[in-house]
Amino acid sequence: MAVSTNIPGPKGLPITGNLLAFRKDPLGFLMKAFQEHGDVVRIRFGPSRYVYLISDPEQIKEVLLTKQSAFTKAKGLQTAKAVVGEGILTSEGEAHMRQRRLMQPSFRKDRIVKYASAMVDLTENMLQSWKDGEQRSLTDDMMRLTLQIISRTMFGTSISTGVEEIGHAIDVGMKYVSHKATSVIDIPDNIPTKANVKFKQAAHTLDEVIYRIIEERRKEPDSGHSDLLSMLLTVRDEETGSGMSDKQVRDEVMTIFIAGHETTANTLSWTWYLLSQHPEVENKLWEELDRVLSGRKPTIEDMDQLQYTQQVIWESMRMYPAVWAVNRLVHEQVDIGGRIFEPGDTLMMSQFVMHRNPKYYDNADQFIPERFAGDLLKRIPQFAYFPFGGGPRVCIGNNFALMEATLLFATIASKFKLRLAPGHHEVVPEPLVTLRPKNGLNMVISARNRS
Repeated sequence: MAVSTNIPGPKGLPITGNLLAFRKDPLGFLMKAFQEHGDVVRIRFGPSRYVYLISDPEQIKEVLLTKQSAFTKAKGLQTAKAVVGEGILTSEGEAHMRQRRLMQPSFRKDRIVKYASAMVDLTENMLQSWKDGEQRSLTDDMMRLTLQIISRTMFGTSISTGVEEIGHAIDVGMKYVSHKATSVIDIPDNIPTKANVKFKQAAHTLDEVIYRIIEERRKEPDSGHSDLLSMLLTVRDEETGSGMSDKQVRDEVMTIFIAGHETTANTLSWTWYLLSQHPEVENKLWEELDRVLSGRKPTIEDMDQLQYTQQVIWESMRMYPAVWAVNRLVHEQVDIGGRIFEPGDTLMMSQFVMHRNPKYYDNADQFIPERFAGDLLKRIPQFAYFPFGGGPRVCIGNNFALMEATLLFATIASKFKLRLAPGHHEVVPEPLVTLRPKNGLNMVISARNRS
């Protein structure tokens, strides 16, 4: 039986180990580590923190599914509590399962299909401000749109003011969590460093918005709403009969509020970028959209016919998965793939690395939506493609996100062609909590002529 200390990995510096190389280029570092050292790589972050990159689907399945009870969430998600509190993303054990059972009904397919028309309507409202030939910050547009959608569908409210401030606050929070999760020195939140002060201001902005939404809804308990927020406010504990405090509701709302729009916005941004670089894919997409929609707006009934549209999105999520890595902290000795890992070890599973594994994907670095046309997902192992994670902690909103991305993408692509603006900076991924295009995407939009 092999032990974790015998696993190969890249050499590092005496004190910081591989941390500086990782922080300089996380994705490049992980890809190189996998290519040079194989399916299990030993990485040292700081004097005594060891992280093991797992790039074998069967071992990933052991960590996330069959032996998941041996793990807790690692440093990154623990750090995220500073933003989202003890919501479904960060809670553990029974608390997590109870919260998941509570929220699951709001994400059933029969319920989320009712949100389809609102998603399309809000997208068409945005497009009314688009002008043929103008240059726009596409990443900002996608963030703003998905923020409005999650607010309307999940919380029954429309955020028409302060969107820029909210977006900035979320951006500050994401960067803060990402930096702190990979820091050797853990500076307490109450020390007034520049980063801590900036983060507290951002957290205050988000709290003001969330608590205002909760307060307004509590004032109208019989308003007939059937969204996630109403359910959180009316649920009662089976044993005590007590409801959730404003703080508990806030944590769940904050989690969905941030995660529910950030990931979809990034997926759409990457999809627009990839489409702009591949006119042959774009032409095939237009053929499908024109054939299925004939110039009208898409509906939920069109989803089954928009096969290539969905393949484009799946391939975008393969190349640039919004969640680019999942970490788990060992809390009891565990055997994964014939190797023993000890409490305190961290196991990292990177979707970015796994999705580019040539063992499962031909021409893995190329954008080929057609690869999803057949039975690819049945032929490859379950965890060779896992953009939404897996196991008991698989993303609760995966069906919502896929429907949203498909409908928004189809609505916009039916009417506009997007190209990078002249002199655009190099487009590279920025792996924060989610995977973003660094410095955003500035795109020139052109009205489509379908004749």
